[in-house]
Amino acid sequence: MNLLPGKLQVDDLLIQLETSQRLSATQAAKARSQKRDPNTHAIHQIAAFGLADQAHPGKKLTALTLTQWLAEALDLAFIHIDPLKVDVESLASIMSYEYAKRYSLLPLKVSADRVQIATSEPLLTGWEETIAQVTRRKIDKFLAVPDDIARFGLEFYALNRSVTRASGKGQGSGLGNVEQLIELGKLASPEANDEHIVNIVDWLFQYAFEQRASDIHIEPRREYAHIRLRIDGVLHSVYQMPIQVGQAVLSRIKILGRMNIAEKRRPLDGRVKTKTPDGLEVELRLSTLPTAFGEKLVMRIFDPQVLLKTFDQLGLSDDDLTNWRAMIRQPNGIILVTGPTGSGKTTTLYATLKSLATSEVNVCTIEDPIEMIEPAFNQMQIQATIDLNFAEGIRALMRQDPDIIMIGEIRDLETAQMAIQAALTGHLVLSTVHTNDAPSAITRLLDLGVPGYLLRSTILGVMAQRLIRTLCPHCKAETDIDDATWQQLMRPWSARKPARVYQPVGCLECRNTGFSGRSGVYESFVMSDALADLVQDGCDPQSLRKAAIRQGMLSLRLSGARKIAAGSTTADEVLRVTPDTR
Repeated sequence: MNLLPGKLQVDDLLIQLETSQRLSATQAAKARSQKRDPNTHAIHQIAAFGLADQAHPGKKLTALTLTQWLAEALDLAFIHIDPLKVDVESLASIMSYEYAKRYSLLPLKVSADRVQIATSEPLLTGWEETIAQVTRRKIDKFLAVPDDIARFGLEFYALNRSVTRASGKGQGSGLGNVEQLIELGKLASPEANDEHIVNIVDWLFQYAFEQRASDIHIEPRREYAHIRLRIDGVLHSVYQMPIQVGQAVLSRIKILGRMNIAEKRRPLDGRVKTKTPDGLEVELRLSTLPTAFGEKLVMRIFDPQVLLKTFDQLGLSDDDLTNWRAMIRQPNGIILVTGPTGSGKTTTLYATLKSLATSEVNVCTIEDPIEMIEPAFNQMQIQATIDLNFAEGIRALMRQDPDIIMIGEIRDLETAQMAIQAALTGHLVLSTVHTNDAPSAITRLLDLGVPGYLLRSTILGVMAQRLIRTLCPHCKAETDIDDATWQQLMRPWSARKPARVYQPVGCLECRNTGFSGRSGVYESFVMSDALADLVQDGCDPQSLRKAAIRQGMLSLRLSGARKIAAGSTTADEVLRVTPDTR
């Protein structure tokens, strides 16, 4: 490609696009007559013209395709900037923001002998030699979409600057830090309301929302506070900041959650309601835990779209959906949802309650804590400090003329007895129990001391669930599944292997993970007369399970196998998430 050194120019790129037959002469001529914006990068100016790509009929020349084309023409490696993988802490040690902005650069990764740097102006010269001399490292140069470099450069350098300036205000006091290392001559930690701390917290929330995170973890170490995000069920490291800054950030979030910032010895709970950059209201549930190096904070992000999800969007199969709808249409009885923490139980219950909460019924919930505020429900939170537990809460709700009651969790005999009493007096009760599979929920209640005859007369059914990552539709590729793996998935059933299964590949859309989003797999245990006869004190869970399977219950693993056959997930993912219950 014959381009002069310096910043990319629109006319020069149009000539090269025409030469490489990505544009016709007519398109190029029309583009040259368009109005220009000198403050916009040449690639984005051409992308704004909306020109059709002659080499790929039906597609347009976007900023991404133009950048990839330019990288190939200049024999440069193209890179899609994944903000989760940018070495934010080391940005300022490589170059200043002013220098990066002048040459349209963004340092991505720093190792002992190399630096990866992305640029959107590949023809600007001089900076490579300078950075190599200053850092004494080899330079790996990449071409990236100009807007990504501009946006992430501004965002990450601002974060780095806020952390640096906050750090300059001294080291943390180490309250509650068992492994405290005293350094003399250091000032107190920065204030929680310091403008730099406010900027860091604002960035953290916005960043988590943009990355589709479900949880934010701030974990103290001896010298650093480690920030991680859980995305599609997997934790990703995001940033490490000095411990004194981490303490101030945590205090700022505790203030926002109306929590006692002076109390660092006991676990605390709180909540924050805020808005995403798109204007959607989001609730965050806060939970602190005292650890050896100080307070650890986890923020669970509750997407308001959860309440708008249909049962189909939750991933229920036709059989499971039929069973679930049959249960929730009953006027009274107990329906249980079971699974470990983070398996989607709350999402299922809230979506169900939302579908049931018409103007003709009174829906009441008692939760610990309230996960999401929904005006259609009457929600109550238990308060252990004033002895308002689940059992007391149910007693109070029974005097509120409810039609449907949702209990956050049945964890003791008293709560179980009150739930059964509510069901016997004509109410529909939904709740959760922590067990590995659906039949085990029945034996768990028996173990708590609930008589079998009460369970036989009140339990409508149990649904166990897990969340599995779904394959990215943009890059998944066909593969084979061996007989042994398929048999392991299908046990104790037998079925022919699917003709096509898929494996993760990785692309720009899924951050090279091969997965995008999660879906539920379910196991529906519907109480029948035959199963009720087995519900006796001391009954064997395996006998109950085998009887339920004979009745037609499909295991979590088989539910996952169906999703493999449908091309939405992988065998490894199903085996990782679902229990082996033979």
